[in-house]
This record gives sequence, structure tokens and C-alpha cells, in this order.
Amino acid sequence: MSIQSSKLLLLATAVILFSFASSTVAGDCGDINNDGTGPDLSDLTYLVDYLFLGGATPQFYTANVNGDSDHVVDLSDMIYLVNYVFLGGPVPDCAYATGTVTDIDGNVYQTIRIGDQWWMAENLKVTHYRNGDPIEHVSEASAWRVLSTGAYCEWINPIVPDYVETYGIVYNAYAVHDSRNLAPEGWHVPSDAEWKQLEMYLGMSQSDADSTGWRGTGEGGKLKEAGLAHWHKPNAGGHNGSGFTALAGGFRNRRGIFENFGADAIYWTSTRHVGDTTWFHGLSNFRSSIRRLAYDPRYGYSMRCVRDE
Repeated sequence: MSIQSSKLLLLATAVILFSFASSTVAGDCGDINNDGTGPDLSDLTYLVDYLFLGGATPQFYTANVNGDSDHVVDLSDMIYLVNYVFLGGPVPDCAYATGTVTDIDGNVYQTIRIGDQWWMAENLKVTHYRNGDPIEHVSEASAWRVLSTGAYCEWINPIVPDYVETYGIVYNAYAVHDSRNLAPEGWHVPSDAEWKQLEMYLGMSQSDADSTGWRGTGEGGKLKEAGLAHWHKPNAGGHNGSGFTALAGGFRNRRGIFENFGADAIYWTSTRHVGDTTWFHGLSNFRSSIRRLAYDPRYGYSMRCVRDE
């Protein structure tokens, strides 16, 4: 029997055996067609179409159901999914490729591969540029609001004594653009284009990625940590399907006032827009989309770094 005939027979058998699987969140492991249900027959059909009929490429983190972390979605994943859906096999486990990176201060960060990019899975908390020079620490609001050079600060939050360890620290955009570099060796502050690449891998269209304001549908939910441990209610759509694990640490505005702890996670890019304004990408507890705007460089936002290609 040919491979093509075998696959058609497999699908026919699947139709006979099909029974409804439990509902899930769109983008979860095994929800290969991203419809919010399954893993079920429609996901298996999508995978067979990709593997044997030239169909659309599925996202690695939803389709690598056998958890082998090899960055290849192949026949073994299909067999694993058939076994789970119809024969009571083990629950899908879409393994992530992970690692670590260490900054000049000795802080160690978890890293995650998302598509063709490697991202930090934690917010930056380095206090020195890559060459060893200290980044200016500015705590007073009156000093923060008149800055025109790189600076960082911690949010001293009495509700979260270990705020820096959990949420990192915030930087103004002058620090982002400093030629001495914030990122560890071999890494860099992501550009606006690299953020768009991440968003489109998660399912955003090119036209949405290129627009401003709140864009896309559920891509932000794929970046946000699930639950309410680090997000206020309702944490709309948050399920961290990508492994990015965004936490709502809030930000510091250009007047030096801290805002929106538990509600916002906002990240600078390295890309300037008009004058000194710089693009950022942000997440909200009330939305599952992603915001893109360019703001005053005196704002203090979180940082994630991406590995050099």
C-alpha cells in the first residue's frame, strides 16, 4: 500500500473512531488548527494535510505534540496525536527548546526558542552596560522626568518585596539606544521588525503587524503568563502558549510616576520613530491583542532581549 493510500485509510479510520475531545484554549498544545477545541480530528486533518499534501505549516509549539523538542513536526507527531485522540494515549506535551544566558552582572535568564528566534523568557535586570560602565540609577521622579541620557530604576513595590527578581527593572529609551549596549554578549535589544516577526509567527497578519494601536486577536494571550499570579483580572486570553511568560510589572511614565502594576507589560524596541520617540510593544490584562506605538524616551519600560542570528 502506498504512503498516500495509508494516510487516506488513516483518515477514514479516524472518522469512524472520532469522538469529541475536551475543549481547550486556541493555541494550546495539540490545538494545531488554532480553533480552541481539541486536540481532535480537525487537528489531525490539519497535520496530515501539512505532512503529506503540502498544507500550511503549523506552529511548532502547538504541533510538536510528542515533546521531543527537535524543532521538527513530523510523522512521529501525527502518530502520537492519533494515539492520544483515538486510543487513549498520553496527553500531548509540546516541548519548548530552552536555555539560559548570563549578563555582565551575573544574572542568569531563562531563554526560549519561538519560531526562528531565541528570546529571553524573563525581563532584563542588568545595571551595567556590556562594557562594564554603570547604567545611571535614577529613583527620584523629579530627576527622571528631565533625563536625556540612559537610566534605569527599580519599582519599590511594598506588595512585592522581590519585585526586581520577579519583574526585572525598567529602562528609559536613552539606555536602549546607548552604544555601550544593554544586552548580554551575543544578544541585542529587539528591533520593531523583530517584534513583528514574533507576532506574525504567533498568527498576526502582516497588515496588522504593520499597524499601530491594538493589533491582532489572540497573539498577546500567547505571550502572557496564564492565571492571576502576576496579572490582574481578567488576564484576557492569557495562556502563554509561546513560553514567553510576560508578567504585568507596570511601567514608569515620563513624569517619573509608576503606573499599572498588574495591568500592563510593555517592552521597548531598539527602533526610533519620529525624533527621539521609540517603538514599544505592550500587553494588557484586559486584552489578548498587542499594542504598538512610539512614545517619549523618558518612559521606563521593561526589556526582553533576542539572540543574535
